[in-house]
Amino acid sequence: MKPDAVRMGLLYPGGGAEHDYYLFAEAMDDAVKFFIIGTRVGGSAEDDHGVAALLRTAEVDNLVEGARRLVPLRPDVVLWACTSGSFIVGRRGAERQAEALTEVTKAPASSTSLAFVRALGALGLHRVAVLAPYPEEASRAFVRFVGEWSIEVCGFEWLDAPSGWDSAVMAPEAIVEAARRVDRPDAEAVLVPDTALPTLSFVEELERVLGKPVLTANQVTIWEGLRLARSGLRPVGYGRLLASTASGGVG
Repeated sequence: MKPDAVRMGLLYPGGGAEHDYYLFAEAMDDAVKFFIIGTRVGGSAEDDHGVAALLRTAEVDNLVEGARRLVPLRPDVVLWACTSGSFIVGRRGAERQAEALTEVTKAPASSTSLAFVRALGALGLHRVAVLAPYPEEASRAFVRFVGEWSIEVCGFEWLDAPSGWDSAVMAPEAIVEAARRVDRPDAEAVLVPDTALPTLSFVEELERVLGKPVLTANQVTIWEGLRLARSGLRPVGYGRLLASTASGGVG
């Protein structure tokens, strides 16, 4: 690992798309180092996208437990790498999660849901389409979450994956086709939440097909980590967001 590499601690529930992060680090010649710590999941492997399960996954005590295991790894930044486990508790709940992580690790902290809204702010975008892998109830909770920042959702579809493991095996071509369906001419970007869904390998394809920025969960999580670390790294090949704005100067 390079001496000046960004040490990014990720709290990650369940599993499914860890390889997105590892392959990204490899492509960056280890300028970013990921430390992935598993957290407790509220439901079973079959239903962890249910709202009741997500509320248990989102409990601050679960995150604190994981954060304590990150401390010996000396992360520069800490991310709760779970969209559903952060938006399900609303804006203030998500902010409290990040505050708790900083309290434990003494490092800047955020979450995937907060990263989505901050990335939209950095790009100056306010009207989006949302393609959510979750069942309907959880998907609508994400729409409400971004609405707390006055982000307008003009296109919306959910894919009804009952768990992160179901998201993890969705075919890229199916996601591309669904993104075509959900997109609207007045949408300035398309959002694809769920860190269990591997997307880094085809974000640029999505942007070529749609002709606009596409923000995906693992992409915005990495962007937020680089932002908090005030890294000047601008990775190419992972969409407009990372290539153009991944620097510490973004508010």
